[in-house]
Amino acid sequence: MNGILIVDKPSGWTSFDVIAKLRGILGTRKLGHSGTLDPMATGVLPVFAGGASKAVDMQPDHTKAYRALIRFGIATDTGDVTGAVLRSEQTAVTEEQLRAVLPRFTGDIMQTPPMYSAVKVNGSPLYKLARQGVTVERKARPVTIHRLEVTGREGEQDFVLEVDCSKGTYVRTLVEDLGEALGVPATLAGLRRTRAGVFGLEHSHTLEEIQAAKDENRLEELLLPVETVFAHLPQLTVSPGNTARLLNGAPCYRIKAEDGVYRLQGPEGFLGLGRVTDSILKTEKLFVERT
Repeated sequence: MNGILIVDKPSGWTSFDVIAKLRGILGTRKLGHSGTLDPMATGVLPVFAGGASKAVDMQPDHTKAYRALIRFGIATDTGDVTGAVLRSEQTAVTEEQLRAVLPRFTGDIMQTPPMYSAVKVNGSPLYKLARQGVTVERKARPVTIHRLEVTGREGEQDFVLEVDCSKGTYVRTLVEDLGEALGVPATLAGLRRTRAGVFGLEHSHTLEEIQAAKDENRLEELLLPVETVFAHLPQLTVSPGNTARLLNGAPCYRIKAEDGVYRLQGPEGFLGLGRVTDSILKTEKLFVERT
C-alpha cells in the first residue's frame, strides 16, 4: 500500500489508536500521520502509507480548519469538557459580545501551550507532568488565526466557531482566552477538524468504511496519490533515459526548464521531486525505488 488515506477520526480515539488500527487493515507498519488530534476531537487525519510516508514532513501547507464548540460558564483542567471542572458560574454571554472580541484573536497572536499538550519542557511532555499534578511555566509562541467566526449556537451558552489557523495552534487555549477576554470561564465542548493542509472532509473515510473497503478488496480506491501533496509545483516530464539516470542517483544535463523545484513525471508516472539549476536536474526526493 502506497498513498495517502484521509481518515475521519472518531471521538474517543487517539491518533496513535487510529494508526494501530490501520496497521492491521493495511497490512503494513510503515505509516505516518500528519497533525495529531486530541481523543475528544473528530475529523481529518491524513495517514501516509508505504513510500508516501516520506512526504509527511514535506507538506507545504500546514494550515488547519476546525469547527469548535465553545461553552461558557465552566473552566476545566484540560481546557475541554473531558477534564475536571475548576470553576463554574452562571453567565449570560451574548453572540454580539462574543463577536466583539474575535478581532483581538485574529491574525498573528501569541499563545501559551496548555499543560495537557505534547509540547516538551526539559525533555518531558507537558501532559505527563500535568497528570502528576505538576504545572510548569510555558513560553508563549506565535501562531496565526486566519479566520475566526461565530457560525451558530447550540444551547444557552454554547457557540459554534469556525477557525482557520496555522500549525501549532491550540483551539482549547483559544477558547479559554476568549473566555478570559469576556471575563467568564470557558472551555472546549466539541472539536471537528474540517481540513488539514490540502485535505478536507470530502476526502475522508471512517474506519468502518476503510474496513469495508478492505473486506471488498478495494482499499486502493481510497488512497490518494502522494503527488497530491505537491500539486502546487510545476510538472516536469522526464524521458525514459533520464528517468533511469535519476533512479540511479545521477544528474541529468541540458534540461530545458527554468531553475526551480518540479514534480517529476516519468514514463510510468510520478517519480518524486527534482531541482533544476543551470539546466542540470537533480533529485530532491524520490517516491519510487531506485534500480
